[in-house]
Amino acid sequence: MTALIRLEQLCKTFHKGSQTIQVLKDLDLEIHAGETVSITGRSGVGKSTLLQVMGTLDRPDSGHVYYDDEDVFAYKERALAVFRNRSIGFVFQFHHLLPDFTAVENVALPARIAKADIPKAEARALELLHLVGLSERIRHLPGELSGGEQQRVAIARALMMEPKVLLADELTGNLDAATSEGIHELLLDLNGKLGATLVVVTHNQDLASRMKRRLVLVEGRIVAKAEGDA
Repeated sequence: MTALIRLEQLCKTFHKGSQTIQVLKDLDLEIHAGETVSITGRSGVGKSTLLQVMGTLDRPDSGHVYYDDEDVFAYKERALAVFRNRSIGFVFQFHHLLPDFTAVENVALPARIAKADIPKAEARALELLHLVGLSERIRHLPGELSGGEQQRVAIARALMMEPKVLLADELTGNLDAATSEGIHELLLDLNGKLGATLVVVTHNQDLASRMKRRLVLVEGRIVAKAEGDA
Protein backbone atom coordinates (compact mmCIF):
# COMPACT_ATOMS: atom_id res chain seq x y z
CA MET A 1 0.00 0.00 0.00
CA THR A 2 1.34 3.43 -0.95
CA ALA A 3 1.87 5.69 2.05
CA LEU A 4 -0.15 8.90 2.22
CA ILE A 5 2.84 10.63 3.83
CA ARG A 6 6.43 9.48 3.43
CA LEU A 7 9.35 11.21 5.11
CA GLU A 8 12.79 10.25 3.86
CA GLN A 9 16.12 11.10 5.47
CA LEU A 10 14.86 14.32 7.04
CA CYS A 11 17.50 16.52 8.67
CA LYS A 12 16.89 19.82 10.44
CA THR A 13 19.44 21.87 12.36
CA PHE A 14 19.10 25.05 14.40
CA HIS A 15 21.85 27.42 15.48
CA LYS A 16 21.77 29.05 18.91
CA GLY A 17 24.76 31.31 19.30
CA SER A 18 27.81 29.11 18.79
CA GLN A 19 25.77 25.99 19.47
CA THR A 20 24.43 23.77 16.67
CA ILE A 21 21.40 21.64 17.51
CA GLN A 22 20.38 18.90 15.12
CA VAL A 23 16.75 18.14 15.94
CA LEU A 24 15.97 15.77 13.05
CA LYS A 25 18.61 13.25 11.98
CA ASP A 26 18.01 11.19 8.82
CA LEU A 27 14.46 10.56 9.99
CA ASP A 28 12.28 8.14 8.03
CA LEU A 29 8.55 7.65 8.56
CA GLU A 30 5.51 6.42 6.63
CA ILE A 31 1.90 7.21 7.51
CA HIS A 32 -1.03 5.62 5.69
CA ALA A 33 -4.44 7.05 4.91
CA GLY A 34 -6.90 6.87 7.79
CA GLU A 35 -4.30 6.12 10.46
CA THR A 36 -4.25 7.70 13.91
CA VAL A 37 -0.69 8.38 15.05
CA SER A 38 0.80 9.98 18.15
CA ILE A 39 4.31 11.40 18.46
CA THR A 40 5.69 11.77 21.96
CA GLY A 41 9.09 12.56 23.44
CA ARG A 42 10.73 14.86 25.95
CA SER A 43 10.41 18.64 25.69
CA GLY A 44 12.72 20.20 23.13
CA VAL A 45 13.43 16.96 21.26
CA GLY A 46 11.94 18.27 18.00
CA LYS A 47 8.36 16.97 17.94
CA SER A 48 6.84 20.28 16.86
CA THR A 49 9.60 20.78 14.30
CA LEU A 50 8.83 17.37 12.84
CA LEU A 51 5.12 18.22 12.61
CA GLN A 52 5.87 21.58 10.98
CA VAL A 53 8.10 19.95 8.36
CA MET A 54 5.51 17.23 7.79
CA GLY A 55 2.91 19.96 7.31
CA THR A 56 5.19 21.96 4.94
CA LEU A 57 5.24 24.96 7.29
CA ASP A 58 9.02 24.60 7.57
CA ARG A 59 11.56 23.19 5.16
CA PRO A 60 14.08 20.50 6.13
CA ASP A 61 17.78 21.12 5.59
CA SER A 62 17.81 17.91 3.60
CA GLY A 63 15.54 14.97 2.87
CA HIS A 64 12.13 14.69 1.29
CA VAL A 65 8.44 14.91 2.22
CA TYR A 66 6.10 12.99 -0.08
CA TYR A 67 2.31 13.10 -0.19
CA ASP A 68 0.91 10.36 -2.43
CA ASP A 69 4.43 9.98 -3.88
CA GLU A 70 4.62 13.69 -4.77
CA ASP A 71 7.72 15.48 -3.44
CA VAL A 72 5.88 18.55 -2.12
CA PHE A 73 8.98 20.63 -1.43
CA ALA A 74 9.73 20.47 -5.15
CA TYR A 75 6.69 22.73 -5.65
CA LYS A 76 7.13 26.46 -6.09
CA GLU A 77 6.09 28.49 -3.04
CA ARG A 78 2.68 29.49 -4.40
CA ALA A 79 1.83 25.93 -5.43
CA LEU A 80 3.03 24.68 -2.04
CA ALA A 81 0.78 27.18 -0.23
CA VAL A 82 -2.22 26.05 -2.30
CA PHE A 83 -1.42 22.40 -1.57
CA ARG A 84 -1.08 23.11 2.16
CA ASN A 85 -4.39 24.98 2.35
CA ARG A 86 -6.29 22.26 0.49
CA SER A 87 -4.63 19.09 1.76
CA ILE A 88 -3.49 19.65 5.36
CA GLY A 89 -5.48 20.76 8.38
CA PHE A 90 -3.70 22.18 11.42
CA VAL A 91 -4.76 22.46 15.06
CA PHE A 92 -2.35 24.07 17.52
CA GLN A 93 -2.27 24.54 21.29
CA PHE A 94 -3.27 28.15 20.68
CA HIS A 95 -6.28 28.22 18.39
CA HIS A 96 -5.30 31.36 16.39
CA LEU A 97 -8.92 32.32 15.70
CA LEU A 98 -9.50 35.81 14.30
CA PRO A 99 -11.08 37.76 17.19
CA ASP A 100 -13.37 39.89 15.02
CA PHE A 101 -14.71 36.93 13.01
CA THR A 102 -17.63 34.82 14.18
CA ALA A 103 -17.27 31.07 14.60
CA VAL A 104 -18.71 30.37 11.16
CA GLU A 105 -16.51 33.06 9.56
CA ASN A 106 -13.40 31.59 11.18
CA VAL A 107 -14.27 28.09 9.99
CA ALA A 108 -14.91 29.29 6.44
CA LEU A 109 -11.62 31.21 6.25
CA PRO A 110 -9.57 28.53 4.39
CA ALA A 111 -12.25 28.42 1.68
CA ARG A 112 -12.20 32.20 1.38
CA ILE A 113 -8.42 32.07 0.99
CA ALA A 114 -8.93 29.52 -1.79
CA LYS A 115 -11.46 31.92 -3.41
CA ALA A 116 -14.23 29.35 -3.10
CA ASP A 117 -17.91 30.21 -3.55
CA ILE A 118 -18.85 32.08 -0.35
CA PRO A 119 -22.40 30.68 0.15
CA LYS A 120 -21.10 27.14 -0.36
CA ALA A 121 -18.20 27.82 2.01
CA GLU A 122 -20.55 29.09 4.71
CA ALA A 123 -22.85 26.09 4.24
CA ARG A 124 -19.87 23.76 4.68
CA ALA A 125 -18.74 25.72 7.75
CA LEU A 126 -22.20 25.36 9.30
CA GLU A 127 -22.10 21.59 8.70
CA LEU A 128 -18.73 21.34 10.42
CA LEU A 129 -19.80 23.43 13.41
CA HIS A 130 -22.78 21.11 13.80
CA LEU A 131 -20.41 18.13 13.57
CA VAL A 132 -18.24 19.46 16.42
CA GLY A 133 -21.28 20.27 18.56
CA LEU A 134 -21.43 24.05 18.16
CA SER A 135 -24.69 24.55 16.25
CA GLU A 136 -25.85 27.06 18.86
CA ARG A 137 -22.63 29.11 18.79
CA ILE A 138 -22.16 29.81 15.09
CA ARG A 139 -22.51 33.61 15.31
CA HIS A 140 -20.45 34.00 18.48
CA LEU A 141 -17.03 35.68 18.47
CA PRO A 142 -14.06 33.78 19.92
CA GLY A 143 -14.11 35.97 23.04
CA GLU A 144 -17.65 34.77 23.72
CA LEU A 145 -16.64 31.09 23.62
CA SER A 146 -14.99 28.88 26.24
CA GLY A 147 -11.51 27.49 25.65
CA GLY A 148 -12.91 24.12 24.64
CA GLU A 149 -15.41 25.73 22.28
CA GLN A 150 -12.66 27.80 20.67
CA GLN A 151 -10.62 24.65 20.08
CA ARG A 152 -13.65 22.96 18.51
CA VAL A 153 -13.96 25.91 16.13
CA ALA A 154 -10.26 25.50 15.30
CA ILE A 155 -10.81 21.80 14.58
CA ALA A 156 -13.78 22.60 12.34
CA ARG A 157 -11.65 25.19 10.50
CA ALA A 158 -8.90 22.59 10.03
CA LEU A 159 -11.43 20.30 8.35
CA MET A 160 -12.93 22.99 6.10
CA MET A 161 -11.11 21.96 2.92
CA GLU A 162 -11.61 18.21 3.52
CA PRO A 163 -7.87 17.70 4.04
CA LYS A 164 -6.10 14.40 3.60
CA VAL A 165 -4.48 14.76 7.01
CA LEU A 166 -5.11 16.60 10.27
CA LEU A 167 -1.96 17.60 12.19
CA ALA A 168 -2.42 18.55 15.85
CA ASP A 169 0.27 20.00 18.12
CA GLU A 170 -0.49 19.89 21.88
CA LEU A 171 -4.06 20.84 21.05
CA THR A 172 -5.33 20.40 24.63
CA GLY A 173 -2.28 21.78 26.41
CA ASN A 174 -4.20 24.81 27.76
CA LEU A 175 -7.43 23.00 28.64
CA ASP A 176 -8.61 21.36 31.84
CA ALA A 177 -8.87 17.58 32.10
CA ALA A 178 -12.61 17.33 31.45
CA THR A 179 -12.48 19.63 28.41
CA SER A 180 -9.40 17.82 27.09
CA GLU A 181 -11.23 14.52 27.33
CA GLY A 182 -14.07 15.93 25.23
CA ILE A 183 -11.63 17.14 22.56
CA HIS A 184 -9.90 13.74 22.48
CA GLU A 185 -13.23 11.98 21.97
CA LEU A 186 -14.14 14.46 19.25
CA LEU A 187 -10.93 13.85 17.31
CA LEU A 188 -11.39 10.10 17.33
CA ASP A 189 -15.06 10.47 16.37
CA LEU A 190 -14.11 12.70 13.43
CA ASN A 191 -11.45 10.22 12.34
CA GLY A 192 -14.11 7.51 12.33
CA LYS A 193 -16.75 9.59 10.53
CA LEU A 194 -14.57 11.41 8.02
CA GLY A 195 -11.63 9.04 7.64
CA ALA A 196 -9.13 11.88 7.98
CA THR A 197 -5.61 10.76 8.84
CA LEU A 198 -4.73 12.07 12.30
CA VAL A 199 -1.21 12.84 13.57
CA VAL A 200 -0.90 14.34 17.05
CA VAL A 201 2.15 15.64 18.89
CA THR A 202 1.37 15.46 22.59
CA HIS A 203 2.67 15.14 26.12
CA ASN A 204 -0.71 13.72 27.12
CA GLN A 205 -0.21 10.00 27.52
CA ASP A 206 -3.95 9.33 27.61
CA LEU A 207 -4.37 10.89 24.17
CA ALA A 208 -1.25 9.13 22.86
CA SER A 209 -2.54 5.76 24.07
CA ARG A 210 -5.73 6.17 22.05
CA MET A 211 -3.88 6.35 18.75
CA LYS A 212 -3.47 3.11 16.77
CA ARG A 213 0.24 3.89 16.26
CA ARG A 214 2.36 5.44 19.00
CA LEU A 215 5.73 6.81 17.97
CA VAL A 216 8.51 8.19 20.16
CA LEU A 217 11.04 10.76 18.96
CA VAL A 218 14.45 10.47 20.59
CA GLU A 219 17.60 12.32 19.49
CA GLY A 220 16.14 13.25 16.13
CA ARG A 221 14.86 9.84 15.11
CA ILE A 222 11.85 7.60 15.56
CA VAL A 223 13.60 4.99 17.68
CA ALA A 224 10.71 3.36 19.49
CA LYS A 225 7.16 2.60 18.53
CA ALA A 226 4.32 0.56 19.94
CA GLU A 227 1.20 -0.62 18.19
CA GLY A 228 -2.03 0.44 19.88
CA ASP A 229 -4.77 -1.98 20.70
CA ALA A 230 -7.07 -2.80 17.80
